Amino acid sequence: MTKNDEQLLMQQLSDPKTQRVAFERLVREYSEPLYWQVRRMVLNHDDADDIMQNVFLKAWSHLNDFNRESKISTWLYRIAVNESLDFIRRKKNQHVISTDDVTQGVSQSLMADRYFDGDETAALLQEAISHLPEVQRMVFNLRYFDEMKYSDISELLHTSEGALKASYHIAVKKISEFFKSHD
Repeated sequence: MTKNDEQLLMQQLSDPKTQRVAFERLVREYSEPLYWQVRRMVLNHDDADDIMQNVFLKAWSHLNDFNRESKISTWLYRIAVNESLDFIRRKKNQHVISTDDVTQGVSQSLMADRYFDGDETAALLQEAISHLPEVQRMVFNLRYFDEMKYSDISELLHTSEGALKASYHIAVKKISEFFKSHD
């Protein structure tokens, strides 16, 4: 979305007469990239769908709170990341299991998921990512899959670009080591 398109969309979202149509456009524009960001965090299609509903419900209900100085995409990604993290925390608390237990067998679960269209290598990549600490996992996903700029990730996660670059570098190194150990 160009800067002019985003400015027009923000104006339309601010006007009660055009707000509903503008929000429908926002949903169409951002559903797919947000879905994949959420999906990479929670791994399961049904869970990602549920979270996406919450993301857009929250966005609609907090539309008037949106800081017009931020980009719409950054605001939506922040909601999606927070909803995903909340979901993961709730799931861990409900099952009272460790993170290690959650990440075991990710590749097998993905290969059995009828919505997963990747191959074994893609499933192993997701398993490697699932072993990363939360921040490294988010930074890696946003940078690698969404090709987001460090400046945008910095705004989204409220951290310095230098710290993000270090997290990404460490994540790549850990993923490489994971693949080497699974040859």
